[in-house]
Amino acid sequence: MFVPSNYREPDSSWMTDLIRDNPLALAVINGTVEDGPFATHLPVIADPQAPEEWAPDLSGGKLLGHMNRANPHWDAIENGSVILLTFTGPHSYVSPTVYKKSPAAPTWNFTSVHVRGVVEKIDSIEETMGVVQATVAAFEGSKFGTGWDMSESIGYFRRIVPAVGAFRVTVSGAEGMFKLSQEQPDEVRGRVLDSFTGSGCTRQRDTADLMRQLPV
Repeated sequence: MFVPSNYREPDSSWMTDLIRDNPLALAVINGTVEDGPFATHLPVIADPQAPEEWAPDLSGGKLLGHMNRANPHWDAIENGSVILLTFTGPHSYVSPTVYKKSPAAPTWNFTSVHVRGVVEKIDSIEETMGVVQATVAAFEGSKFGTGWDMSESIGYFRRIVPAVGAFRVTVSGAEGMFKLSQEQPDEVRGRVLDSFTGSGCTRQRDTADLMRQLPV
């Protein structure tokens, strides 16, 4: 991903926070000339068995994901191959009317993290079951869930888990793009922030929250 220097994250915590807050990733592999690239949206979590510390470029981190084994993408994945996981955070269109100057051009403020890594398919039913349970625990214990107790559904999980393809990604590197009007003069950036803050659109308010966290 091409990231101009003024759109880079202030520190790596911005990338890890974006991944945790926006865990539905787009997983992409090259595929073949005949089939083309494969891309699947799927939930991704940090491996709870791995160390919690992340390197500045996230290298060495461990991520877990899973998809339907009936998906042709699953058969196309090879152990040791490279996978790209893209995570999209708050974003919104910026109208030139907000700038209150002319000439001007519209743009899109957005946040995204691209994670590259080596993929390992998990063949064991028990380990796949562990990935499913860890995923439920991660989301039910965060802002996404309501604390649902999965214990009464473990038997159901065991019936459906043979159809689940789980995998682990060892991160080799990551890049974050946090395009939040940094290229604009202070007064223009302030107008964009005010416009987004007062918006009825959740995406714009979330984008404003990040804009307020930028170093002055």
